[in-house]
Amino acid sequence: MNLTWKKYRLLLKETFSIAYGNYDYRDSLTIILSKNGEKGYGECVAINYYQIDLDDFEKTLSFIQSKFSNQKIVHPNEFYQTLLSFNLHPFLLSAIDCAYWDLYGKLEQKSFAELNKIETSKLPESSYTISIATIDEQIKKINDSSWEKFKVKCNSLDKDNVFRLFSTGKTISLDSNASFSDDECAFLQNNPLSEQFLYIEQPRPIGEFQILDKNLHANWMADEDFQNVSYLPKLQNHYSSVNIKLMKCGGLTPALELISEARKFGYKIMIGCMTESSIGISAGIAIAPLCDFADLDSANLISNDHASGSFVENGKLVPSEKAGLGISLK
Repeated sequence: MNLTWKKYRLLLKETFSIAYGNYDYRDSLTIILSKNGEKGYGECVAINYYQIDLDDFEKTLSFIQSKFSNQKIVHPNEFYQTLLSFNLHPFLLSAIDCAYWDLYGKLEQKSFAELNKIETSKLPESSYTISIATIDEQIKKINDSSWEKFKVKCNSLDKDNVFRLFSTGKTISLDSNASFSDDECAFLQNNPLSEQFLYIEQPRPIGEFQILDKNLHANWMADEDFQNVSYLPKLQNHYSSVNIKLMKCGGLTPALELISEARKFGYKIMIGCMTESSIGISAGIAIAPLCDFADLDSANLISNDHASGSFVENGKLVPSEKAGLGISLK
C-alpha cells in the first residue's frame, strides 16, 4: 500500500464568522492510500482553536510513510490497531482511517454501509450554518435560503432578540462556540421557548458546563466538551446530545464505537463537520444513518471543492452509490 498526501486551500464563499474568529479559507491535507489501482481518500483541516499545524502532520507522514509499503490489506478494524501504535494526532488519525475505509471498500467493491450493515433508508437532514451577524441579517439569510434547518452562530446571547429567529418558520439551532455566560445559559434553560431550538451547542468554555441542566428546557449539545468515550458519564447530567466529528474522535472506526456507547447513555447524536471538502463530508454522510442530527454543510460553503462523492443538496444527504466512501478527486 502506498501513502501520499497533498495540501489544499479551501476558499470560503463568504467570510465565516464564529466566536473563535473570522475566516476566509481553511488549509486542508488530503491523505491518499493506493493499492492495486484503487485510491482511498481522507482529509484533515487546520483549525486554529485546535492548534493544528499541517506542517507538523507532513513531517509525521514522512516519518511513517515507509511503514505503509509492506502493509497488507486487512479489515479496517485491524488496520486501526496498527494506526494507534503510531500515536498520531486525532485529526491525522481520522484522515488516514477514512482513507483506508475508502480504499478497502473500493478493493472489496462494497460501500461503507454494506461493510458495516448500516440501513441507509433514513437519513437526518443537514443544517446550514449562519455566521455571526445581527439577528435581522441572520433572519434575512435564513428566509432567502431553500434549506429547512439552520445552525445560527452566536458570540454571547442577544436575549432580547434571539427568539425572533423562530419567525422564519424554519428549524433553528444555536451554536455559541463556548461564548455564553452562566447567566445566559440559565436564561435559556429556564425559558420554555428554548424547547423550540432543535439543540443549543457548546454554550460554555471547555469544562465549564456545571450550570447546564439537561432536565430543563434546553437541549444542550456537547461539542468541544465531548472528545471520546470517557467523557460520556461525566457529561450525562448536563448534556442531552453530543456532536461527533470524525477529526475530533479519530475517524470512522472510533466513531462507530462512540455512537454505540453514547446510545447506552441515552444521548442523541449529531454527526458534525469542520470546514471540509467533499472528502470529509462523504465520510460524515457514510455514518449519518446512525445519527439523529447532521451538520454537514461545509462543502457547500467552499468555492473550490477539489473532490466529489456524497453530497448535500438543500439539506438532503445524498450518499454516493459507489464503493468505499465513493470519493474521487476532480
